[in-house]
Amino acid sequence: MLASIAEYLYSYGGGSSSSSQCNASEQHNCRREASPSSDNQVPAEVGATKGDTMPEELSSSLPKEKDRGFWGRTRLPVPMFSKNDFSLWSILKQCIGKELSKITMPVVFNEPLSFLQRISENMEYSHLLVQADEATDPIDRIELVTAFAVSALSSNLERLSKPFNPLLGETYELVRDDVGFRMVCEQVSHHPPVSAFHAESSHFKVHGSVYPKLKFWGKSIEIKPEGHLTVDLLSHGESYTWTNVNCCIHNIIVGKLWFEQYGVMEIVCQKSGLTSSLTFKQAGWFYKDLHRIEGFIFDKQKSRLRFLYGKWTDYLKAAPVAEYEEYMQTHNFRAPEQPPLGTSTSASAGASPAHTPKRMYAKLNSLTRSLTGGSQGDMPGPKSPEPCDLDDGEIPKSDSTYSLDIPNSRLLWRVTPRPEYAAQYYNFTLFAMALNEMEEGMEKELPPTDCRLRPDMRRLEAGDLDGAAAEKNRLEEKQREARKHRKKHKDIWEPRWFRHMKGAHSHEDEWLFNDKYWDRDFTSSPDIF
Repeated sequence: MLASIAEYLYSYGGGSSSSSQCNASEQHNCRREASPSSDNQVPAEVGATKGDTMPEELSSSLPKEKDRGFWGRTRLPVPMFSKNDFSLWSILKQCIGKELSKITMPVVFNEPLSFLQRISENMEYSHLLVQADEATDPIDRIELVTAFAVSALSSNLERLSKPFNPLLGETYELVRDDVGFRMVCEQVSHHPPVSAFHAESSHFKVHGSVYPKLKFWGKSIEIKPEGHLTVDLLSHGESYTWTNVNCCIHNIIVGKLWFEQYGVMEIVCQKSGLTSSLTFKQAGWFYKDLHRIEGFIFDKQKSRLRFLYGKWTDYLKAAPVAEYEEYMQTHNFRAPEQPPLGTSTSASAGASPAHTPKRMYAKLNSLTRSLTGGSQGDMPGPKSPEPCDLDDGEIPKSDSTYSLDIPNSRLLWRVTPRPEYAAQYYNFTLFAMALNEMEEGMEKELPPTDCRLRPDMRRLEAGDLDGAAAEKNRLEEKQREARKHRKKHKDIWEPRWFRHMKGAHSHEDEWLFNDKYWDRDFTSSPDIF
């Protein structure tokens, strides 16, 4: 997103081009001494293991029975290493303004998941699409699809370790019989890095591709997602398309890292003509709007049908427009105009139905006019990934007093709380905890390209930091040699499970599933690990 949209946290860093490593390829360049999280010590027997093959004790990630939930394990084999002894700034200071997907980052900054697995986190709340497909009212359907799009981003909160960059040809399969869907992801391109995905059930299909563009701006990392996402509701023959919003990681140099997403997400139903336009608000000058989302559902004539509001980290609600307008008048709020339909994800992050008290809004307009020489209608959108004028290291807080509670609102989605020990395990959700689990007998069914078989990720998950770094370097070198071989012999890489063609609704080139994966003929799969 879908993930996770980054998934969504999009895979910042970790490329494998030897020509652009920014002097960051050596693990010890930024490490003083790695130590396990003080919250939970790593067992002594799980340490750096030498050798060319993965040892038996690291080949399985099956947790103890008490650590299993209704679907898979509920925690990783060992907690994460503390990053207090590592300096991200020592790496990034040499890379200001450069494309981070071309920088090799030390493995200590990774989480033990591939970006393909992060994409699969988009499907955590797939039940919303089942509800949408079963709904008879088209407005209810687009509400629920919007809730799904928002929910796909919720796992990004506090996920400040980067996923592993997928190798070219890497795949990930996720089968959830308990909720009725299956999913395939494939890394279809390396330069530029493009990840394609396809999920399906008896109610829906979800497909698209993600091409994240990342930049380091000195105090922050900005991630701009590229690529369309499409949801097909099979009972109604409807397709919904959108692109994800931008995100930014702050306090790279000083202070605690914090994460925000901002921009306009516009979800369009081609058949009904309905549009859902949501503004993901920046923390803002008064720091009250962090994580807030607000917007409307429009009909073909651009008339407002429903008001949507909430936080992408927590919940999404829908309210009748009449109730919304009465609430605004009663509570002495004044709202700027909604950005025009078709606004880009970054252009109007601050121009939303922002519910600011009138006197504060007037003061803000006065300040804006004095700085820009423009009128209220001339207020520009944000022009940089530094949306808040905060002191170095400061974290903005979302003020609960600004939360709306409009009568007759309908709760569309609420986030599932993370386990209380999540901070020890990369801030994973329960859904994410099980994504890299190798269940008994699974290896015989998977293609040799599946993420679960990556030795560097498996070693990191088991607490073997040195082994993970060595394997990561080996895999990247193997990928470079394979690329040189293809270039020498003029071989063109062809993805196995997706084809590049015009999308039916976006009218742009997309990566579409070829439906061959589930035949499970993996004899032609490349040897990438």
